[in-house]
Amino acid sequence: MQNSNRIFQALGIPYTALLSVVFGLLLASFPIGIFVVFDSNIGNDINFDYPITHLTLFDGTALYQSDIGISIGDVFVILWIFYAILFAISILGPKHGFFKSLSSTISFGKFDYESNYMIGITKWLSILVLISILINFVQEEFDIVTVPPLGDNDLIQFFYVSLAPLIEEFGFRLILIGIPLFALYSSRSSLTYFVKCLWNPNTLNIYDSKKALFLIVFVGVLFGFAHIALGDSWSEGKFAQAAAGGIILGWVYLRYGFVASLLIHWATNYFVFSYAYFISQINLISVENAFSHSLMSSLELLLLLSGISSVSILIARKFFSEQKSDLQI
Repeated sequence: MQNSNRIFQALGIPYTALLSVVFGLLLASFPIGIFVVFDSNIGNDINFDYPITHLTLFDGTALYQSDIGISIGDVFVILWIFYAILFAISILGPKHGFFKSLSSTISFGKFDYESNYMIGITKWLSILVLISILINFVQEEFDIVTVPPLGDNDLIQFFYVSLAPLIEEFGFRLILIGIPLFALYSSRSSLTYFVKCLWNPNTLNIYDSKKALFLIVFVGVLFGFAHIALGDSWSEGKFAQAAAGGIILGWVYLRYGFVASLLIHWATNYFVFSYAYFISQINLISVENAFSHSLMSSLELLLLLSGISSVSILIARKFFSEQKSDLQI
């Protein structure tokens, strides 16, 4: 087992370097998003003063009915502050700070993902991106294309991709996974305990993981179906990607809680699009061309390398833990 510790310690330095870079890019997306909404021209004739009453949710229902003047900019700032608070929470806990957890990984090769939310977020974000890329590659071999819904206005689209993680995580993770898990595994019925378990299902004593895993997979498939069936939907090629993403987000929600699943979902939407729109504005090119820009390719490559490293470490940990069990028999 001394050899395994040396291997993990050797892996710790490059791996934590990758996680640190991903963390830095996530952090930088906050001011970039503010620039995109308030200082760029992505909306053309529509700016941040565009009233919320003119917007509809994904199923076509009105987003806001009151005549009080609330604009996209107002709601975006509220969302931005909310995500920033969760981001700060993820840096500080739940047990140790992000940088302290990284330093222990470098020094001792201890990949303790549960000591800090941000470690788990960067790890599973990169795994989600890796799986999405692999699914997209396989589907393209069979001429299955993934086409996003057509947006009338880039500013409105950016607003929606910022709002969607909160709505979808509340519905698919808190409601469809959190409440059934509480009903299946809770031994108490107090309101405080209920809220605590919704915030972090790992609080529950999940003695039969098969039921929980089945629930996660089932809701993940529903999540994939919703992306191609509701409102202005993606093409059929999105189903496999969204279902796989939904399963990963469900697992993250079960393992780490709502903060982690929401911020990973936020990163796949807000983080990616903020850089794309920023590149579009700086280089005076279309958003479609911005996604093919070298900077976006570099971001994708970085997340791909981080995903491969994360999967490799998971496999190595599984192998050495089984090896240790064999030695103890």
